[in-house]
Amino acid sequence: MTSGGGTVVVVVGVDDAGTELTRFDLAHGADPEETLAASGLVGARLVAVGAHAEPHVVELRYRVEGAGPQGSGSPGGSSGVVRRTVVRDADLHRAPDEEAYVFQRVAVYAVLRSDRGLLLTQMSDRTNARGRWGLAGGGLDAGEEPEAALHREVWEESGQRVDRLQPWRVTTSHWVGRAPSGRLEDFHAVRVVYAAWCAEPTEPVVHDVGGTTQASAWFAATELEGLPLVTSWSSLLADLPD
Repeated sequence: MTSGGGTVVVVVGVDDAGTELTRFDLAHGADPEETLAASGLVGARLVAVGAHAEPHVVELRYRVEGAGPQGSGSPGGSSGVVRRTVVRDADLHRAPDEEAYVFQRVAVYAVLRSDRGLLLTQMSDRTNARGRWGLAGGGLDAGEEPEAALHREVWEESGQRVDRLQPWRVTTSHWVGRAPSGRLEDFHAVRVVYAAWCAEPTEPVVHDVGGTTQASAWFAATELEGLPLVTSWSSLLADLPD
């Protein structure tokens, strides 16, 4: 699936020996783990994230179990694609001839910890979640490597350096509504989340002034309860990696 930014997301399932069991482009609105499971490949664990620039492809490699389809192609055919439930703005109004812009956005985020706690960022009024807190990160630039994007985004949003990181989870959501710009979008979010460590934490500073982040801060685990969180991060922050 080609995103509005020109990125293709490829999902690969491999066994213990690294033998490729399946490879497919992630369809618009689909979830990689749910689609793998629908084809008989279960226990998906994200083990690597790679990319190449031209064309811009992001590859999500999963360790899986089971006897799924061999080789390339969508697992199980089109019926095997599992699409997320579409969330629509409750007050959405559209002109009779208005077409939604189909957009798949690939972004990277960090569960960034340090001796000072967990780093979170607060959304600005340029988003639909002003004042809420979530993970540091953001969308990939054209041709950008995911890890490079993560280092860049964390620095822009908090001034922190990432010293080590490990792919952890991919979350997805599918939404139809109006972006802050007013554009009607059929929006598929693909969020690659890394577990990360900051060896020398400092007082967070937002360098990308005027962007989607208005503040950033370190939080102790005990401070997360009751914190207004971005909806897409609520369940994930309740199940953080060790």
